[in-house]
Amino acid sequence: MSSDESRKDGATGGDDPVALRRAFLGAGVGVSVGLLAGRGWTQSDPARERPKEGDLLVRADSPNPVPLKPDDLEPGALQIMAWPMDPAAKVVRDGSRLNKVLLLRLDPATLGETTAARAAAGVVAYSAICPHTGCEVVSWVSERQVLECPCHNSQYDPKGGARVVAGPSPRGLAALPLRLTDGQLTVAHSFVGRVGIQQL
Repeated sequence: MSSDESRKDGATGGDDPVALRRAFLGAGVGVSVGLLAGRGWTQSDPARERPKEGDLLVRADSPNPVPLKPDDLEPGALQIMAWPMDPAAKVVRDGSRLNKVLLLRLDPATLGETTAARAAAGVVAYSAICPHTGCEVVSWVSERQVLECPCHNSQYDPKGGARVVAGPSPRGLAALPLRLTDGQLTVAHSFVGRVGIQQL
């Protein structure tokens, strides 16, 4: 049988480089498909999905996911950390730390125009992850009304879209627009801005 005939029959043809390359590429595609199929569950895991329009917000430090209301936040006080939660399935989206949100209640009259449009009853929401090195923005400098990352002291103005006002952070915090639904804090839109650390 000639090498051409063996290729037609699907054999590798022994030393035939074309047939060997085809067999190798075919095996590579099969392995890639298998790996993607194996990872598929993480891509479709609702707990890892980014906040979606209509999600409610629940405290990150509470085992009981009760939707938050503006009155649950003290005006001008330390921010609280929250997770988005699918209101129908009751799935808390805590499968990725990039979903963690910081909430702060401020005087609506002090908010910039864009920030006020994204706030609900004075409550603003931003990504809790500092873009500098990925630490959580857990500090609140009340006398200056700024959020602060404790790792390298990057500071953000929550009244002005969480823009950087001090420190090494390369950009502001991503904003999460809110609205009120039956008095509960609800995600109005996905994050505005990039979430996570600065990509080099």
